[in-house]
Amino acid sequence: MQTSVKDKNIVLGVCGGIAAYKSVKLLRLLKKQGANVKVIMTQSAQLFVGPLTFEALSGQPVCTNLFEKDGSVSIRHIDWAEKADAVIVAPATANIIGKLANGIGDDALSTFMLAATSLAILCPSMNTHMFENRAVQRNLERLKADGYYVVAPASGELACGAKGYGRLPEPEDILDRLLCYLTPKDLKGKNLLVTAGPTREHIDPVRFISNPSSGKMGYAVARAAEHRGANVILIAGPTTLPDPLNITIIKIQTAQEMAVAVFENLENSHIIIKTAAVSDYRPLDPAKQKIKKKKDKITLFLQKNQDILKELGRKKKDRILVGFAAETEDLEENANKKLKEKNLDIVAGNLVGSPSSGFGSDINEVTLFYKDGTKKPLPAMKKDAVAHILLDQICALHPHS
Repeated sequence: MQTSVKDKNIVLGVCGGIAAYKSVKLLRLLKKQGANVKVIMTQSAQLFVGPLTFEALSGQPVCTNLFEKDGSVSIRHIDWAEKADAVIVAPATANIIGKLANGIGDDALSTFMLAATSLAILCPSMNTHMFENRAVQRNLERLKADGYYVVAPASGELACGAKGYGRLPEPEDILDRLLCYLTPKDLKGKNLLVTAGPTREHIDPVRFISNPSSGKMGYAVARAAEHRGANVILIAGPTTLPDPLNITIIKIQTAQEMAVAVFENLENSHIIIKTAAVSDYRPLDPAKQKIKKKKDKITLFLQKNQDILKELGRKKKDRILVGFAAETEDLEENANKKLKEKNLDIVAGNLVGSPSSGFGSDINEVTLFYKDGTKKPLPAMKKDAVAHILLDQICALHPHS
């Protein structure tokens, strides 16, 4: 049930602010996703970025005037309001926020917004003190009550030199929120616990045992679940991935740290999805100082780490428990063995080593194995799509859980 903006009519409103340049990147991201994008600019916005830039990238005429008409002599901004699937105003200045909160329509964008009935997202961007002004905050609260979605500004150094909240969120984050707001909330009220990435078991202060897991699959599952309304806790080993929005993230290094974090958050979890590549062994006696290269050979003694997934299977109760199995051979045999021995509902298995199913790739080719002995092979696809299919299967198997 992955939501897409492909072929959807998205209207992008651009107000006058230095952050208007980020709207160009947002437009490109929307177009890359297959959306039909039309742009409405205020007069002030045109002082920062020219309409021709948006027209060239969108392939559509840009609306800048309240009384512009298209070829069929319809008033353009009203026609667009009737056909829009979603509206994003980025950057949204204090001016447009105040107008919309008080029902004022005196230019193309504000009039369009009053006429639009689709999903509407406002992305405030302004000086920190302006954003914190009581009137602006009061207007934003009123707009939220009226059904607008507000993407909170980021904190950082602003163009005016001030530091604090007021930066326009990154275009990737705005797109993520659009997808979230468009996604049906079939997991609303559910608590999901997701693990992702590798663990590191130190040999000495500068060396460790690990694996090539990037964490991309686990992050995709966490993000998909949040889009579908779940309360998500993500326990992640070392990765270079940006933190997903609106998700509680617990960063860990070792398998022992992951075990502690998992069991501390087990009690309130309804669904547990273990995608992490956890080290099976750790050094028995890690060196306190860097091991010097003095001998031709050294012996490294390892001890077994706790099997977190197996312990979760013992404590399962009425929770849904899903594991991942990255194998190099005998996928079906090993996945079914894991399914039975660890008391799982589903195992998502894949063979590592191929471009469509390896560590670090943006795509994955998995087979879903079920406790009743059935299986569901999936074609190679983006990990975001795999995540949503997995959540679809969880909802189908346990429609009332």
